[in-house]
Amino acid sequence: MTRPGPVLARGLRLLGAFSAEHPAQTLSELARRADLPVSTAHRLAGELVGWGALERGDDGRFRVGLRLWEVAALAPRGSALRERALPFLEDLSQITRENVQLAVREGVEVVFVERIAGSGAVPVLTRVGGRFAPTATGVGLVLLAHAPAEVQEEALAGPVERYTPHTVTDPRTLRGMLADVRSNGFAVSDRQVTDDALSVAAPVHDGRGAVVAAVSLVVRHGSASPLALAPLVRTSARAIGRALG
Repeated sequence: MTRPGPVLARGLRLLGAFSAEHPAQTLSELARRADLPVSTAHRLAGELVGWGALERGDDGRFRVGLRLWEVAALAPRGSALRERALPFLEDLSQITRENVQLAVREGVEVVFVERIAGSGAVPVLTRVGGRFAPTATGVGLVLLAHAPAEVQEEALAGPVERYTPHTVTDPRTLRGMLADVRSNGFAVSDRQVTDDALSVAAPVHDGRGAVVAAVSLVVRHGSASPLALAPLVRTSARAIGRALG
């Protein structure tokens, strides 16, 4: 009898083969990206289609199914947090007409659970459901600053990814930035992800005082002072925290 563990692991590898860059794939592409034999991928894909985790279009390509989205929407750090935070994120977006983002930490990565694009705002690389290294973005710096020491060390131990010439990659400098975040109550990421964007972020605390998320405002570099934006972001973060209560 086949043990459920390995089968489940292979099924998860199949689902993990999908990404923003590869949202639709043929069976051979799926098998290759999941590092599975085509016969195994065919069997698992058929079972996942039957359950609704995958869909197969008229073009023969597989895509993530709505059933998987329905289950994922139950994640408390995703939809529940987003629903409580959305009114305040929308207020911040309407006031500033800039990009507003909400993110949580998972391990040493940042996961964006909401993003509102302002009219005419500077383009950003982030997307809802997307992951990012915590060392470059404003929300990432906030979440890393309030993460356990072992998480901080893991994030700073390996090579820190550079996105622009302004990206801070020196661990000692980053540790100083994280200390400033804890002291000031907000983080600033100036042209660290793209050459034309400035991000100001603040922590969202739950009813017990733990940092459970971060809110950021992303504007075009040079259009506003971080010190002028910080009170707006911190006010929104506190309002979300009260809503989570």
